[in-house]
Amino acid sequence: MNWQQVFEQLESGELRAASKDEQGIWHANVAVKEAILAAFKVGENVEYQGSYQGFVDKDNLAPRQFSAADNVRLVPGGSSVRRGSYVAPGVIIMPPAYINVGAFVDSGTMVDSHALVGSCAQIGKNVHLSAGVQIGGVLEPIGASPVIVEDNAFISAGCILVEGVVVKEGAVLAPSVTLSASIPVYDAVNEVMLAKGAAIPRNAIVIPGTRPMENAWAKQLGLSMQCPIIVKYRDEKSDAALALEQALR
Repeated sequence: MNWQQVFEQLESGELRAASKDEQGIWHANVAVKEAILAAFKVGENVEYQGSYQGFVDKDNLAPRQFSAADNVRLVPGGSSVRRGSYVAPGVIIMPPAYINVGAFVDSGTMVDSHALVGSCAQIGKNVHLSAGVQIGGVLEPIGASPVIVEDNAFISAGCILVEGVVVKEGAVLAPSVTLSASIPVYDAVNEVMLAKGAAIPRNAIVIPGTRPMENAWAKQLGLSMQCPIIVKYRDEKSDAALALEQALR
């Protein structure tokens, strides 16, 4: 397939930049990323006209347009969904928000104000991306996996997810949690440190924390490093507190 065909299938949801195997492990679709890079290579910078007058970008990557038949709520105020991304029926996008090329946003999800869904990121069903959430994108290196947020996860305000991290189904990130492949996560419930780059477990509730630095100079100064901490796993009480308001949808 050429890049135009790949983009059409990305926008229809037939093709994705990453997929999950039978063991629940996510893998990048290298062919998709190659097609996106090919589109960047052949595209030429142009001055957009009409409703996008004043903007300059590749001529083949114009923002997507939606109609009421798509059942996507793209609220006025400066949001943009780039070509080559998929936004399912039932998604709400509050202004200003941005969904980049190759991203997949599944049904019932809210992308709140000032949220970024980076290139090729995969967002599941009924996810809440709160205000200011930054979901990092990935196009290079070509085989690197994008950030994954599975169904029914709740990502609170100001969270940052980068370097291909995976947040499993139903997990909850408290405000300002930062996840990357290089930051260890501590499970205070099961009293273990997750391996670097390990997925946030299903239904885990994660808060921002700190851990002491080990070298003598850092200890003398009382320095510490940021780290996410799993403080509990979801139960009926936490589920009730996180229930999505269907009237908004």
